[in-house]
Amino acid sequence: MELLGTTTIFLLVCISCLLFATWRSISPKEKQPPGPITLPIVGNILQLNPWKLSESLKKLSKKYGPVFTIYLGPRKIVVLYGYDVVKEALIDQADDFSGRGNLPLLRKLFQGTGIVTSNGETWKQLRRFALTTLRDFGMGKKSIEERIQEEAHFLVERIRNTHERPFNPGNFLIHAVSNIICSIVFGDRFDYEDKKFLTLIELLEENNKLQNSIQAQEKGNGHSDFTIETLSRTTLDLFLAGTGTTSITLRYGLLILQKYPEIVDKIQKEIDCVIGRDRSPCMADRSQMPYTDAVVHEIQRFIDFLPFNVPHTVIKDTKFRDYFIPKDTMIFPMLTSVLQDSKEFPNPEKFDPGHFLNANGTFKKSDYFMPFSAGKRICAGEGLARMEIFIFLTAILQNFTLKPVLDHKDIDISPLVSPLANMPRPYEVSFLPR
Repeated sequence: MELLGTTTIFLLVCISCLLFATWRSISPKEKQPPGPITLPIVGNILQLNPWKLSESLKKLSKKYGPVFTIYLGPRKIVVLYGYDVVKEALIDQADDFSGRGNLPLLRKLFQGTGIVTSNGETWKQLRRFALTTLRDFGMGKKSIEERIQEEAHFLVERIRNTHERPFNPGNFLIHAVSNIICSIVFGDRFDYEDKKFLTLIELLEENNKLQNSIQAQEKGNGHSDFTIETLSRTTLDLFLAGTGTTSITLRYGLLILQKYPEIVDKIQKEIDCVIGRDRSPCMADRSQMPYTDAVVHEIQRFIDFLPFNVPHTVIKDTKFRDYFIPKDTMIFPMLTSVLQDSKEFPNPEKFDPGHFLNANGTFKKSDYFMPFSAGKRICAGEGLARMEIFIFLTAILQNFTLKPVLDHKDIDISPLVSPLANMPRPYEVSFLPR
């Protein structure tokens, strides 16, 4: 009897929680975005496929529309699915949606103190400071382009020294991209075999432990946003975001190009025509190289590196379309729904540079190209990343032809899905001098 009574109480509690969750979703003073019925404690987790979460959310968008609600455990999330709603939120109502969502993984990585995860006035001050400082150090100017060209030369020579042996280029690319950030922050690059440099790359996460031993220049100013902790974390953000995303994009791009040798041939013909073999690629070349530019854009579109975007929150009670979204609600502006839009990009699952080319072969811009997000929280290093991807990739293909280990038809370019990002599958490739 006691066991039966305990079971009955447990069932009543579960039913009560379910009814409360349902009531909560329909009772507010204004209509909130619709969504599937939630279960106590787990929310909608059992209704979603964690390994194909994008597909699960795509199905829900077809049922509930472009603005809908899900619960990951007890955490309420409003999902924005499709170009129109993502643009309306991140650009048209940029201020309302400018908060940063608080996921445990992001909190563990970034500690909520740098420009990636901070909020409010702290975030505004740090972002303004970071952008101003980066510009002062050459971002967006000829000087930073020259640093990238110099690093591309070192990267090419390092690849040449592999003597056509197959290898995974991941570390080479990480080191090259990291050296650009090093040249900005420290004023100089590092040799690829420098032990200090290798330690820096390997132990970026350990930086947080060292911060406690540094004296704060603004000690006693309890209201300052420019503490050693926030500035150190902002610097770490630059390394993590500025190194990881760009190097992974390049690594994934080289994997894709192995599968399509005919695309590599077209790029190299364009390189030979516009640049030749004797000088370094520069950003001024891009306007004369529409096919190469289209391939670079298609790489970023196809890999869909951050399908869910970095989560946002609304910073106040917000009216969005016909819905009411309470302050601090987490928002998933789904970049994958924009980059994989079949109306803008026919057959979006296929890698096709034609997505960014007009019928006459000129480059075609697209408002749907949002790999760096959009609005107030757009990636602070977008301009730097664009320069790095174009110059590094062009320099590599100017000097080498790719020779895959596998037959190009057997190369798998589908992503390895992680909690936040799409990653390229491991591979080795040989670089044959041209």
